Amino acid sequence: MLGNKKQKARKPTTGHFDTLISSKTNVSGDVEFSGGLHVDGRIRGKVMAEEGSSAVLRISEVGAVEGDIIAPRVIINGTVHGDVYASEHLELAQKASINGNVYYNLIQMAMGASVNGNLVHQKEPVGLLGQSGKEKPSGNTKASEKVAVAKEEQVSEQERAPGKGE
Repeated sequence: MLGNKKQKARKPTTGHFDTLISSKTNVSGDVEFSGGLHVDGRIRGKVMAEEGSSAVLRISEVGAVEGDIIAPRVIINGTVHGDVYASEHLELAQKASINGNVYYNLIQMAMGASVNGNLVHQKEPVGLLGQSGKEKPSGNTKASEKVAVAKEEQVSEQERAPGKGE
């Protein structure tokens, strides 16, 4: 009985994976999904969870995404070249490598994981944006519009910051 309770407690993090992109598969173009998506292959394009879903995206050690990721729950052990927006939970495993900014509500990061970009904590799990006091997009805003607004806010914050000397 005790073993069953532990499995149920872990289920929200790992989830059920309805779709697999195998290591022998390359996808060019945006991917929209609900439920669970496991990536062993390569995706060139945005990966977006269906609006309002409790979707889970898992990128394995051999998986790669070249584009932005927008999902409530994200588990990464592979490579991402783009921004990651995890509105509920983000898990970066030991071999995770992200070249882009990371927007998260809760984060779990293993020793060895790397992020080459900014880590931005989003306090509200529903709205990924609103970090600079600007009006938040309504619930009907498309995920791609949210990405554009977040990038615009990040640029304006960097312009306001006193000389960073990069």
